[in-house]
Amino acid sequence: MKVILRWLLDLWLRFTRTLDWPLLAALVALMGIGLAVLHSASGKNMAMVGSQAGRYAVGLGAMWLLSRIPAVQLRRFTPLAYAASLLPLIAVLFLGTGRSGQHWLNLGVFYVQPAELMKLSLPMMAAWWLGQQPTPPRLGAIAVAAAIIGLPTGLVLLQPDLGTAVLVASGGAFALYLAGLSWWWFVGGAAVAAVGAPAAWFWYLQPYQKDRILTFLDPESDPLGTGWNIIQSRIAIGSGGLTGQGWGDGSQSHLNYVPEHTTDFVFAVLSEEFGWLGVVVVLALYLFVIGRCLWIASQARDGFSRLLVGSLGLAMSVYVVVNGGMISGLLPVVGVPMPLLSFGGTAAVSLLAGFGVVMAVQASGLRRR
Repeated sequence: MKVILRWLLDLWLRFTRTLDWPLLAALVALMGIGLAVLHSASGKNMAMVGSQAGRYAVGLGAMWLLSRIPAVQLRRFTPLAYAASLLPLIAVLFLGTGRSGQHWLNLGVFYVQPAELMKLSLPMMAAWWLGQQPTPPRLGAIAVAAAIIGLPTGLVLLQPDLGTAVLVASGGAFALYLAGLSWWWFVGGAAVAAVGAPAAWFWYLQPYQKDRILTFLDPESDPLGTGWNIIQSRIAIGSGGLTGQGWGDGSQSHLNYVPEHTTDFVFAVLSEEFGWLGVVVVLALYLFVIGRCLWIASQARDGFSRLLVGSLGLAMSVYVVVNGGMISGLLPVVGVPMPLLSFGGTAAVSLLAGFGVVMAVQASGLRRR
C-alpha cells in the first residue's frame, strides 16, 4: 500500500511540478466566483454554467500544457505563434460575424474571437524583439516594436472593435515600458491621439460608438435609450450596499434591468448580490494575480521572460480597470469582459493560456544572476 501511495505521489508531483500553486489558487478562486455569479445571473441556467465550466477546464488544460514548455522553447516559437495569430485576424475581416462588426469566426462547432488570441501572442512577440535590444531600446528597435504592436491593433480596429484594440495594444505598450522606454514617448503618443481624436470622430467611429461616448458624458440625456445600460448598472452597484442582497437575490439582473448581465456587466451583478465586501475580495484576488506575475517577472534572468511576464500581468490590470470603469460610468461602454468572471470561451481560454506561459517562466527557474 505504501508503495502504491508513493507511486501516486510521485506521479502527481511529476505532472504538477510546473504549476505555480499560489497563482493557480487565486485563478481557481476567481473562476469559482465567476461560476457562482453566472449561476445567479443566468437564472440558474445549469447548461450555461456547465458550458463555462467546460471552457475553464479547456483553459486549465492549456495552462498546464504551456507551463511544461521551457521558457527558451517558448521564445523560439514566438514568431510562429505571432504569425499564426495574425491569420485569423485577417480572416475575420472577410468571414467574421457579429452584431456591431466582424468580431467572431464561425468554426462550425464553436465561435472564436481572434483578437483574444492576440492578447497573448502580441506581448510574446514584443518581448521576443525587445528582449534582444539594449536598455533603453534605440529608435530603430522602437520602430520595429511599434510595427509589431500596430499591425494586429490596426486589424482589430478594422473590425471595428475599439475597446479590444486598446486592450491588445496595452500588452505591447507595457513590454515597451518595461524595456526602458521613456515616459515621454507615451506622453507624445497620448498627444498624437488627442490631436487625431476629432478626425477619428468624423471618419472612423461608428454611430453606436459615438452614442457610447455621448452617453458616457451624459447618461441622463436618454435614460430609456442609450443611457439605460449604465444607469441600471449603477443602480445595481448602489443597491448592493456593504454586504449585498444575497446570492441569487439581485433584482436588477433577475428582472433583466441590467443588460448583458452574464457577460460585460457581470461585475454589476456581483456588486449587487455580494456588496462592497464581495467587490473587495474579487479585487484583492486580481491584485494578487497581478502582483504574483510582477514578482515572477522580477526574478527572471533573461529579458524575454521578464518583459513577457511583466507585460501579461500589467495588461490584466487594464482589463479589470476598463471593465470596472465601464460598468460604473467612469469610462465609456466598450464591450470589454471582466477576466474570468464574464461568460465567454475564447477570452477565458486565452487568458488561462497566458498564465500557463507565466508558470513556464517560473518553472524554468530563470533567476537573475
